[in-house]
Amino acid sequence: MDLESRDNRKKMGPKRLLNSFKYAIEGFFYTVKNEQNMVIHLLVTMIVIVGGIFFKISLLEWLVCLLFIGLVIGTELLNTAIEAAIDLTCPDKNSLAKVAKDTAAAAVMVFALAALIAGIIIFLPKIIELLK
Repeated sequence: MDLESRDNRKKMGPKRLLNSFKYAIEGFFYTVKNEQNMVIHLLVTMIVIVGGIFFKISLLEWLVCLLFIGLVIGTELLNTAIEAAIDLTCPDKNSLAKVAKDTAAAAVMVFALAALIAGIIIFLPKIIELLK
């Protein structure tokens, strides 16, 4: 499909806007249903939210937690999209396809590790204080 025909298909309007939200929600639930790591990310998200409420974390701490939650879940969604696109275009084993999939997964891991470190910095002192 060329750019001109793609542009003609992208008509603006409320129905298109509503459909874009519908498709985004479908993509989110597809990932939840089919990607084990997304389920883990969502469980950790619930633990962080409950922990944040329990420990009454500050506004800045909430912002850090929410930013990392968004980054981890967002990159997991992008990772799923990249994997699906590669599977569609390259059904046979291919070393470059492997590189693309592995590096997309690595992006999720980088954000997840950064989120873990931020969570330790935010919650560990509060947990230690609770245990005293």
